[in-house]
Amino acid sequence: MRGAPTILHLDMDAFYASAEQAAKPSLRGKPVIVGGLGPRGVVATASYEARVFGVHSAMAMAQARRLCPNAAFLIPRFALYRKVSDSVMRLLHTLSPLVEPLSLDEAFVDLEAGGTEATVEAARAVGERLRTDIRAVTGLTGSVGLAGSKMLAKIGSEQAKPDGLVIIEPGTERDLLGPMSVRTLPGVGPATAETLRRAGIHTVAETREAGEAELVRLLGRAHGTSLFLMAEGRDERPVVAERDAKSISAEDTFDVDVTDRTRVQLEIARLADRCVRRLREAGRSGRTVVIKVRRYDFSTLTRSETLRGPTDDPGVVREAAARLIDSVDTTAGVRLLGVGVSGLADYTQEDLFAQAAQAAQAAQAAQAAHEALEGAGHPPGPERPEAVGERAEEASEGAGKPRHWLPGTDVRHTEYGAGWVQGSGVGRVTVRFEEPWSRPGRVRTFAVDDPALEPSEPLPLLRPDAGPGPAPQGEAADPSPDGTADPAEGMGQGPREAEGPDGSAGAGGGPGQGPGQPVTSRP
Repeated sequence: MRGAPTILHLDMDAFYASAEQAAKPSLRGKPVIVGGLGPRGVVATASYEARVFGVHSAMAMAQARRLCPNAAFLIPRFALYRKVSDSVMRLLHTLSPLVEPLSLDEAFVDLEAGGTEATVEAARAVGERLRTDIRAVTGLTGSVGLAGSKMLAKIGSEQAKPDGLVIIEPGTERDLLGPMSVRTLPGVGPATAETLRRAGIHTVAETREAGEAELVRLLGRAHGTSLFLMAEGRDERPVVAERDAKSISAEDTFDVDVTDRTRVQLEIARLADRCVRRLREAGRSGRTVVIKVRRYDFSTLTRSETLRGPTDDPGVVREAAARLIDSVDTTAGVRLLGVGVSGLADYTQEDLFAQAAQAAQAAQAAQAAHEALEGAGHPPGPERPEAVGERAEEASEGAGKPRHWLPGTDVRHTEYGAGWVQGSGVGRVTVRFEEPWSRPGRVRTFAVDDPALEPSEPLPLLRPDAGPGPAPQGEAADPSPDGTADPAEGMGQGPREAEGPDGSAGAGGGPGQGPGQPVTSRP
């Protein structure tokens, strides 16, 4: 671990929710919760306005609605989030060649590898410039932690939230960590925390006082030794520029347990196709096909099949997944299904030959099955399983309008322009027409099958002609010019779902300044 603060950790503030507030002027300064739809939805990101009601990430959506019923509940728009994330990651790469992304909104940077002087003053200047550049490029805010290790830098960014910067200076690490919960340390999950609790260990200081030998006795040599070093404030993990994915997968949780065997087969085929799309987008191929099945009682099992060679052929993956699901009894009900590909490799000529052979095998098997069934007069199951059961965003060309307009969906009307869905029900859909750089817009209602209304791609958060960006997230939006009700009310009718905060439930500030305390900087 380096003493100087040369490791930077960036965490975008309530990323998904902040992006939605930036995109929708009428939601600025109001509680926003982003996630999936349905009774089994889980919060992924909540705005700080929603967090004051106790809403946090991984919370059941039903509970979030009870705690904050007037929030705007929106589906996630990953196409937008990825574009914003790409812009942020490009900024990080200007600081150093060693950038380790952890997710769309979080990354470590080794400033020393980028030539930054190993001093508190130089680190502060880089962190402040980064925060300014992020706001200028995306219109959003991020919190920065700077320290001599990854663990401490991440703790610093948590303390800096929202929209702040915290530097943990050399020599302050033990005092800073001491009163914190042992769950603060990397690698300490619920099971490890419970083991330590039973031994009377609750804080980092108590972990350190227990000693390495006791921790090894409780947790085993590798885990115990690592935990003791972390409690001492020592973290030797380097920033790794490339985190090579071990697998690529797609999965869905169902609102109601699926018991129909044909439906299960259709979902597996759809998930296999989605998995292959992600595989191709990553420029990879894989050798092992895996399915995941979570049953009605939450028991989870996996099945896998290793192919003769790497592939990215949808027919091959679909056929393998179909064979695997045939070996699983799903009659009692399934709450989650997934399809993945592991044993990843880059495209090679060998892959192409293997794919051709596998595709030929699959075609021969399908032809044989078809011929065998012709005498029976009807094929079992759907004729084209790959075209059935897709989500609205995966619908094939010519599939027509989505049957349901989900809250947060981008739309465009031939007369009124760009807008987003506030809610729908009983054959009607309510749309607010506004753009990220406009004032809060008007609300209008249409029939769900109105031919003038079409789904559209997300607008950029900043005006394309480099005009003014969205208002600061802390400012409340101006009242709607048409005097309509608060846009956070009545967001959709019937079941709704969202994802929640990517950080902790509270918007805690940084520690106070003084001898032995981290250096804190805020706007």
